[in-house]
Amino acid sequence: MTIQSMALIGTGVMGMGIAQIAAQAGLEVRLYDAKAGAADAGLAKLKSMLEKLQAKGKFTEAVLNETLARFTVVEQLEQVAGVDLVVEAIIENLDIKQSLFKQLEVIVSPETILATNTSSLSVTAIASELEHQGRLAGFHFFNPVPLMKIVEVIAGLATDESVVADLLELAQRIGHLGVRTKDTPGFIVNHAGRAYGTEALKALGEGIASVSDIDRILRDGAGFRMGPFELFDLTALDVSHPVMESIFNQFYQEDRYRPHALTRQMLAGKKVGRKVGEGFYKYQDGQKTNEEPIQTVPAITAFSPVWIKTDCEQDAAILCDYLNENGFIVDAAEKPAADSLIILATYGEDTTTAALRLGVDATRAVSIDMLTDFTKHRTLMPSIVTQKLYINQAHALFAKNNHGVTVIAESVGFVAQRVLAMVVNLACDIGQQQIAAASDIDKAVKLGLGYPYGPISWGDVLGAQRILLILERILANTGDQRYRPSPWLKRRAQLKLSLLQSASV
Repeated sequence: MTIQSMALIGTGVMGMGIAQIAAQAGLEVRLYDAKAGAADAGLAKLKSMLEKLQAKGKFTEAVLNETLARFTVVEQLEQVAGVDLVVEAIIENLDIKQSLFKQLEVIVSPETILATNTSSLSVTAIASELEHQGRLAGFHFFNPVPLMKIVEVIAGLATDESVVADLLELAQRIGHLGVRTKDTPGFIVNHAGRAYGTEALKALGEGIASVSDIDRILRDGAGFRMGPFELFDLTALDVSHPVMESIFNQFYQEDRYRPHALTRQMLAGKKVGRKVGEGFYKYQDGQKTNEEPIQTVPAITAFSPVWIKTDCEQDAAILCDYLNENGFIVDAAEKPAADSLIILATYGEDTTTAALRLGVDATRAVSIDMLTDFTKHRTLMPSIVTQKLYINQAHALFAKNNHGVTVIAESVGFVAQRVLAMVVNLACDIGQQQIAAASDIDKAVKLGLGYPYGPISWGDVLGAQRILLILERILANTGDQRYRPSPWLKRRAQLKLSLLQSASV
């Protein structure tokens, strides 16, 4: 069936966003809201916004008038009868959604598709009260709908294949990428997104670095659009913390999704983010007022020779080139001289563990994270016994030419290594669970969360073997099962295959 008309139930920001792109694609759209006057108000607000866009030359007046003419506000639910598709975008409450669809089933024709925009509830559960459960699917958009060009099409256990196909075709027609996913907690995007914030919170809780420094490392060094704590403040903890808890509990306390007590405390204290003026940061007129500046570079005039040991030959070449280009002396002996600064570039270890494994003096050792872009931001990690002289030398040495440097406390796997490895690993495990195709996971998360790469492709860019090494070492060091490598990642890394490689059968 080619969907030509739809009804939109719930005319808030999300609902009107869906209605907008549908009307702009040529569909006739009926608007209904249980709250008196809400649909008229939603349409008036949308009309004003479209008129402003038209005045800026985004489209012609004729197109504007044609789009607006496709909307009809209806005051009774029975007036949605006759449409090809009904999409609900109402409160995230299972009983209320079930009740709505039971009413709709009596009103609309047997061929009408019913779709829920739920972000966290089971599509199967929503459909369970219907006489004809096969007609209902998930059709999950992201805010702001016109700009977020992604929609998840969720098949419940009883959803007809034709319904999924029709919604995927409609997604393409309205200018969005439709990705098919199983009916599992968080679907694709909200599921994959668990790794970024929860691992950053774990690092913060361990006292490895400050809020500002963790944000800076992951934004400037790893390439995320926003730091995790900036993002928490934007989305607000009264939204994001319940989602973390919900997915953790829906997966029966799976360690990979474990939330952190800090956000529960902040939620209880009503420090939920930007909208109330305080979260991880404080805000005035929407702007951060207490972000810490980048760490001050120590004034060092004399440097010790630098001895380097790395896990990867490529890292050694980058570091040696940097030292030579900037006039530093490289200690090229097999063992470091008695006064040399020891620079270690390893993966998934703290500096103490690396120094002991390599048989070097931990009091002169400083580790550097080479997983992130060396040309943009550098993260250094001394051991708990590294002398201040050597910490300062390493800081000043790598801050040459105004490069940003962050010195953190000891951590198994720095900050970026831990977070990136968890992001890649969780996406691989979504593939392992066959929730969605690997390519769809990549596309959905990149569009839905704004990552510089899809999370599985990112593993290929960083090197699957390095990601596996980080996880295996952290797991061995901590015993925490949240770091266990997904079989999807492990097999492909060991076979030196792309992480996007699907199974042959």
